[in-house]
Amino acid sequence: MAEIAIAGAGGRMGRMLVQTVVETAGCRLVAASEASGADSLGRDAGEVAGVGSTGVIIQPRAEHLFESGWVVIDFTMPQATMRHVELARGRHTGMVIGTTGLKDRQLQAMTAAARDIPIVFAPNFSIGVNLMFKVAAQVARTLGEPFDIEIIEAHHRHKVDAPSGTALGLGRAIAEARQMKFEDAAVFAREGHTGARVANSIGFATVRGGDIVGDHTVMFAGEGERFEITHKASSRMTFARGAVKAALWLSGKPPGLYTMGDVLGF
Repeated sequence: MAEIAIAGAGGRMGRMLVQTVVETAGCRLVAASEASGADSLGRDAGEVAGVGSTGVIIQPRAEHLFESGWVVIDFTMPQATMRHVELARGRHTGMVIGTTGLKDRQLQAMTAAARDIPIVFAPNFSIGVNLMFKVAAQVARTLGEPFDIEIIEAHHRHKVDAPSGTALGLGRAIAEARQMKFEDAAVFAREGHTGARVANSIGFATVRGGDIVGDHTVMFAGEGERFEITHKASSRMTFARGAVKAALWLSGKPPGLYTMGDVLGF
């Protein structure tokens, strides 16, 4: 039985994670937290998520999430996530992390922590999106340099980071497949007289509006033809199911930094 704790249990994603844990065989909700001042504090996590009483009360202090043998699922904010990583490292607790917008230094700190604890980190926990990573890399290798690459992503008006972690993940997978350095290939903004497109670049375009859960398209544009790969998420539940699947897989694993590709056996 996997014992799972949820950070940010009162938020939109947190509520879906609680619901998924409660409804998934082989796992048990053991703890939940939320930021100070949240309306959900002091309430039963299951009742907040709309799945009935679980006996797990949402608490303001994250320390109670971390016990040896548990797995903490964290889809919060970068600063909170990094504090959670240090708590997990000190108490030998595994983590599944879906937080986006992490800086390079934070990613380096996570990598260092993974020497002591098991972590599954992914920009997107949708099974379909992770298959998209694999397919996009294969297409990039097959089509080669004659095809220009553009990545277009769209999300709801409340998303605070851009481009999305998924878009960046797609770009990195494609750059690796093309044997390019991502930092040199990525083009994040175009305005004014930009000149002709730079060869071997990967362009990014961002849309923010309404309640779009998450749309991603990779466009391979060649002379006389265009190949596109698109994934559209209509519910955050797809991310919650993938994260809980990762938590079940991670339970009992040795220290290391894992991806959803590892979870899915890619």
